[in-house]
Amino acid sequence: MEVDTAVTPSSEVEYPRKRHYRQRAHANPISDHVFDYPVRPAEMDWRPYYPTIEANNGKVEFADIGCGYGGFLVTLGETFPDKYAIGMEIRVKVSDFVVDRIKALRALHPGQYNNVACIRTNVMKYLVNYFHKGQLSKMFFLYPDPHFKKSKHKWRIISTSLLSEYAHVLRSGGNLYTVTDVKDLHDWMCRHIEAHPLFQKLTQDEMEADILYSKLPDSSEEGQKVTRNKGERWIAIYRRL
Repeated sequence: MEVDTAVTPSSEVEYPRKRHYRQRAHANPISDHVFDYPVRPAEMDWRPYYPTIEANNGKVEFADIGCGYGGFLVTLGETFPDKYAIGMEIRVKVSDFVVDRIKALRALHPGQYNNVACIRTNVMKYLVNYFHKGQLSKMFFLYPDPHFKKSKHKWRIISTSLLSEYAHVLRSGGNLYTVTDVKDLHDWMCRHIEAHPLFQKLTQDEMEADILYSKLPDSSEEGQKVTRNKGERWIAIYRRL
């Protein structure tokens, strides 16, 4: 009789706990952190991040900017199993948690979650080093740091110069998603995006027709916290022209 020697993943895998990866909520994106990053997109090897990307001859199409603890990134992987999504997070311990979370999910659910990964990087400095022109079809900015002080508004992830970089890596017809529980930040982001010639805001009907619209508010850990506190949130989606 042939014996099955396979080990049930759930009996061997320890799921990471956020309390072991605590870090300050804020990071200075213009300080001199130490990062490894490709010189240009052609030098970026995605194979170490995605076990199946070479076999499927695929490319990363979704970018979750400031992915936090990875809740929405996991949702992306589940919603679009045939698309590759990358989370990009500047905080070292938080990005470590997401990496360990994805490893655990892959072990617990063999064959799943091979389409999501996380990189620690500074998007404000190195985004265009990772992606070819028009490579991405979706970019997400969910609950970005408000940087309330006026002197720190230059640290905000949505700005005129950065929007030109986002337009560069987004393909025509691609979508840029924003969600925040800070009305002032929502107004700031909308004002800057709508002033850019390469973005057009979707109508409410168009937003609600998007399969991700209902998942945007509270798939992320930050969104779940807002829900628990019964806070308001504002959503805007823009199409790259």
